Parts: sequence; structure tokens; C-alpha cells
Amino acid sequence: MTEYGRSPGSEPWHPGDPLYGDQGWEGQQQHYPHPQQANQYDQGAHGYQDPYGQGGQAGQGYEADPYQQHAQQYQQQPQGYADPQQQYQQQAQQHAAQQQYQQSYEQQQAYEQQHQQQYATGYEGGYDTPGHLGQQYDGNWETGQAAMPYAGTPADPYGGQNPDLYGTPEAYPPPQPPGRRQHPPEPVIDWAPEEEVHQEPEEEKHPFFTGGDDQDDDGYEDDEEPGRGRGSRGGDRERRSKETKRKGKNGAACLVVALVLAGCVGGVGYFGYQFWQGQFGAAEDYAGTGTGEVQVEIPKGALGSDIGNILKKEGVVKSVDAFVSAQGRNPKGLSIQDGVYTLKREMSAESAVELMLTPASQANLTIPEGKRNVWVYDKLDQRLGLKPGTTKEIALEKADSLGLPDWAKGHEDVKDPLEGFLFPARYPVAKGGKPEDALRKMVSRANQEYAKLDLEAKAKEHGLKGPWELVTVASLVQAEGKTPDDFRKMAEVVYNRLQPDNRETYQLLQFDSTLNYLKGQSEIKISEQETRTNTDPYNTYKHKGLPPGPISNPGNDALASMLAPTNDGWIYFVATDGMNKTEFAKTHAEFLKLKDKFNATTNQ
Repeated sequence: MTEYGRSPGSEPWHPGDPLYGDQGWEGQQQHYPHPQQANQYDQGAHGYQDPYGQGGQAGQGYEADPYQQHAQQYQQQPQGYADPQQQYQQQAQQHAAQQQYQQSYEQQQAYEQQHQQQYATGYEGGYDTPGHLGQQYDGNWETGQAAMPYAGTPADPYGGQNPDLYGTPEAYPPPQPPGRRQHPPEPVIDWAPEEEVHQEPEEEKHPFFTGGDDQDDDGYEDDEEPGRGRGSRGGDRERRSKETKRKGKNGAACLVVALVLAGCVGGVGYFGYQFWQGQFGAAEDYAGTGTGEVQVEIPKGALGSDIGNILKKEGVVKSVDAFVSAQGRNPKGLSIQDGVYTLKREMSAESAVELMLTPASQANLTIPEGKRNVWVYDKLDQRLGLKPGTTKEIALEKADSLGLPDWAKGHEDVKDPLEGFLFPARYPVAKGGKPEDALRKMVSRANQEYAKLDLEAKAKEHGLKGPWELVTVASLVQAEGKTPDDFRKMAEVVYNRLQPDNRETYQLLQFDSTLNYLKGQSEIKISEQETRTNTDPYNTYKHKGLPPGPISNPGNDALASMLAPTNDGWIYFVATDGMNKTEFAKTHAEFLKLKDKFNATTNQ
């Protein structure tokens, strides 16, 4: 360091120096000494002879050109002389910090090129040219007094040539204006053996791999300042520690990326396989028509997948997909209905679909409209493998526990409490089942259908006592009518005959169907003697009004006609062909004509 606190390096002027912020850059440029001269000035603080001769003040007692003296000294140096400045720079080049000096030089090259001519002119003109280096400061920092210009032109130490004073990387950087002067730190020299000074390969500095921003806004690394090297051992340790952390972050980031990629590939592969299986893969299936027998019950509203699950559970088909595919390929596959089916075990899906579409496999009990309960009981005994009469006995004993509504209970002279409640439909009846289970399903179905009709309100509209009588009317319409077109006329006949002011039949229905029900038969000819002598409440020839209860199980058409009869005045009817054709009359005279027609047809 000099006596003014400045080192011989390229450190810029400190604000504490007297010449910091001088007017040299405003009006006249100050002389910036050659690097070698700067070194000599620095040595002058430690015994070097002042080239100016008088206390370091230029222009007072100046005897000789200091540059000429310096040039002679250089010429007089022995051949083996080693310049201390060159030794210093050779040592500095061993460390990576020298690159920072090179960068500093390159940053000032533009300024040098702009003002190089001015410096050269200043040297040639004796430092007195206006606007150039015509004024020098003396060595006294305390006074800050400017030295007077030389009286004469000093000797040119370079032999009349104008060398580039800043043209080599080893040269000091050119002077800077006060506003652009920086304060780079002094270089740190690592005196470690040469083999320890080495350049580490540059690591990836992207924030994704380093875990953060490795550079600040100025483009420098976080652990460095601009122009500062990393030559010290402490800097190496810090750098290596950060490099280790970065490598750990790099590994973690790579692991996360690998896991994400593996998950994506696995998901795509799984869904791709599922799609391929659904579109092109063959579902598991048995071969052949199967062996043995098994009964399966398909509930109402079951879809193809539901049916497939039931069949797979019972061992009929091997997979649900195979059954659904076979059902879709069969033109009638979607017509499979609820019920009980007798199938075989380990059938191919195609064979199962074909067998379910065959009536022979359907183990269902279908109750036609208008059938009486005795017919249903007999069929249940046959399907369930029971002794004849078993189901009827259970029905009469457990009638109140099979789900009848309250308005259907407690009526007098009723032959069968369940009559009219074994609703016409198809029911699954599998071998080995219980009669009460089948009967309960039938009663439940009747309740569902009757609940849709609001029988309480409709009974009052037609002058009846309640839903029980409405169901009875429907059973009469169902038993006497032959076609749905006849049902509405038949319902009107019933309502007209029940009127208190009826002067044709005086509230007698006179239906053969009620007497046939009583006797358990279906005869079309009833003798007059029997109609007059049979006193059973179901004999509507003898007793006015409706019978004690329904005489059959009406279907939906009969129920609808019962609720919406015609209003044409019909009061008589005759099945003129004895079977299918029913004709209606409004007066007794018309009725007699229809009766003669009936007798003529049946006597042939």
C-alpha cells in the first residue's frame, strides 16, 4: 500500500482521495500514469527517489524528464533482470481470478478506443494541449494542488512511437470517469500447490434442478461478487458444499420426474389394456350346451348385466361380458323377461341366451286375466311338486298374513278372501319353493295395480261403498265380457241394474257367471229351476245387488272399463253365438229377440 492508502492494483479511486470527483473529467483529463510508473510511485513511498525532486511537487526544481530517466533505467537493466510487476502478474494468472481482470479490461476497451488518441496527443504535445492531459497533480494528496505543465517537451521514452498503453491483458485498465468508477475487491491469491488449483466442470444451473435461482438479477452467482474469483481454499470448500447440495437436488428432481413418468406410462398402459379388452379381447366363456339342470329367477326390470351376474353366480355362464355380448348378437336377446328359467350349468353364453328365449325353459307361472283362484292353486301345486289342494289350504288359512289391504278383510259370505288379488301376470315359481311365497308376490302385485286407480274416490262416484265393491264389479266385467270393446258396455249394464229406480230387473244382476262361480263350473246354459231354487248369496238371480266378493281376477282392461263405463242406456246382453259374440239391448223386448237368436244358434 502507498502512503495514501492505495494499492498498486487496479482498485479505483476511493471517495476519500482528494482527487476523487475532480474536474478533470469535466473540463480537462488527468494524467493516468503508466502501470510501470504507478509501480515506481508506489515504491517511492518506501525509499524511491522522487522523480520530481522537490517534495513530489511537479514544476518546482524539475531538472530532467522523468520519462527519459525511466527509459534509461530500463535500458540499463541487466538481461536477467526480473520485473517485480511481471512476477506479480504471473502469480495472479495461476488463479481463476485473472479471468476477472481480463473481463474488466474487455469492459473498458470501448472507452480506451474512444480516448486513446487523446492520450497519444497529450504525450506528443508536451501535456499542454487544451482538453488533454495538460495538467498534472503533484504528489501531495493533502493539498490537492495541480502541478504546472512542463516547460518543454519531455523526451519521448518510447522513441517517438505511440504504443498502446492498454493493449495487453496485463496492463492496468484505463481510467474511468468518477460516475463510472467501481470498487472491485482485491484478488485473493491462492498459494496452494499448482496441482490443487483446477477448474471444476460447470454444473447445471437451471432452477428446476438446483431447487432455486442460482443467479441474482445482475447475472452473477449468489456466492460471488462481480470481478471476484474463487481462488481461496475457503471458497473451494464453499463451492464444493454448494455443488454437493445441487447434486442432491438434481437427484431428487430426477427421481420425481422418473416417478411421474412411470405413473403416466402405467396409467396409459392400464387403460389401454382395458380398452383393448373391451373392444377386441374375447371374454371368458364356456363351450357347449352344459350339463345338469339349475333354476334361476330373474327379477323384474333386470338388465343384461344383471342377468349375466345372476347366471354367473349360479354357474350357468363363465363371465358377465360373455353373456352381454351374446345377448347383443341375438336379434331377440333383449326380449328376455323376468321369471324363472330352467337352464344348465357351464353353458356357453350363446346357448344360455337361446335357451332363455325358448318357452320350454321358462319355469314361470302365468296367470291369465279372468282366471279364478282355484285354477291358480292347482297350477302352483303342480309347479312346486305338492299334493293337490295344498296351496288352496294354505291360502285360506294364511289369507290375512299374505298382504291383503285392510279394505279387503272382514267381508261376510266370501268364498275366498284372496279372490281378485292374485293379479294376472307372470310369476317366478321355482321347484322347491313355498306356496305362500308365490301367493304373497301375487297379492303384492295386485296392491300395486289397485293403488294406481284411487279406488276410494272412484267408488263414491259410482254409488258404491268402497274399493271392495269396485273390484267385484271389475271381476264381473272380466267374467262376462268377451273382448275389451265389450267391457265398457258390460260395466254400464252393472251400474244401471244396481240403480234403485231400475224397473227392468229391479236391481237383480242375473249373471250366469256368479252361479257358475258358486258351483265351480263354466257353463253357458243355466236352467231356470236352478236359478230360482239356489239360495247361495252368489246367485244373483235370487239376491239383489253385487255378490259377496269378486268372482275372478280382473286384468287392467277390465279395471279401466269399470272406472269408465259407457253411458248409452244398456241394460241387457246376450252371447248370441254362445262363445265370443256379445250383443246388448236397452229394453226387455230387445232382450227377448237376442235370446231367441241365442237359442237358435245353440240348438243347431
